[in-house]
Amino acid sequence: MAENKNPSLNNFTFQRNVAIIGIILFLAKLLAWHFTNSDAVFSDAMESIVNIIAAFMGLYSLYLAAKPKDFDHPYGHGKVEFITSGVEGALIIFAGVIIIVQSVDSLLHGNIPKQLDWGIWIVAATAVVNYLMGHISHQKGIRENSLVLQSSGKHLKSDTVTTLGVVISLVLVQLTKLYWIDALVALLFGSYIMFVGYKIIRKSLSGIMDEADLGMLENLSKFLNENRERQWIDIHNMRIQQHGSGLHIDAHLTLPWYYELRKAHKEMEEVYKLIANNTDRTIEFNFHLDDCKSFSCEICELYECPVRQNTFVKKVEWNKKTIAQVDKHSVED
Repeated sequence: MAENKNPSLNNFTFQRNVAIIGIILFLAKLLAWHFTNSDAVFSDAMESIVNIIAAFMGLYSLYLAAKPKDFDHPYGHGKVEFITSGVEGALIIFAGVIIIVQSVDSLLHGNIPKQLDWGIWIVAATAVVNYLMGHISHQKGIRENSLVLQSSGKHLKSDTVTTLGVVISLVLVQLTKLYWIDALVALLFGSYIMFVGYKIIRKSLSGIMDEADLGMLENLSKFLNENRERQWIDIHNMRIQQHGSGLHIDAHLTLPWYYELRKAHKEMEEVYKLIANNTDRTIEFNFHLDDCKSFSCEICELYECPVRQNTFVKKVEWNKKTIAQVDKHSVED
């Protein structure tokens, strides 16, 4: 069941614009490097190359994520976003390694920057554009639940930090004539870039391996707990998978054993609607219906039940731990 429109096509257009702007910024930084012969500017230009490659990879992944399900991909194509984000993280680390090698070589053999005033103005202008694009991309990624746009936004904003560091280093070198500062700054930011790449890879791997999102489970369990009906005796064994901007939710719903099939299915649909109508994400549900057992009476609030075998003892609160429990809940939980 999918209640919401897939936003991947809109994200594709946005990512295309990010890629075009990335090319323009890269050319500007190449010009600054041509003027200055600065290691710090070189490090900034190297990261921009990664920005361009990552932007086009993100563009392709959003194109695939927007494709409908087919026979070969019954869950859709959304997982590709995790893969491309992981490759982007690897490219960022590779750029960091190249920057570090270049800066160490300059520290050992010396490198004298030139025409720093031109470099300062050009690089500063690219920093402003980078930050604006990064902020917009990251916020849009959060709204659309797109890992590609989020990682792209984080990358662009991290690029802004390094670019500002480059500007500061160029100003210091121009004022002090201490040329080793230029190579040292490049070394520091090369290390920082590698750390950013590691974090992006870590998040993409968690998505590929369907690592449990405890925050999402906590929010969903709290919402269900606040809106539960008495006949929903128990929800357990809940699993949430992310496919692009959409979710796939599996769970077991325990209902009174004497409910006939149509009534039980209607109750399951009510749970679907409750979740789907209170989120902006596309959701596919796959719930398994369980019949209640004699021990379920002790946690069941359907007091008027005509076949009750045990008295009510306590209500089991649903939270991120209990709702993910594999087995039916009992009074001991």
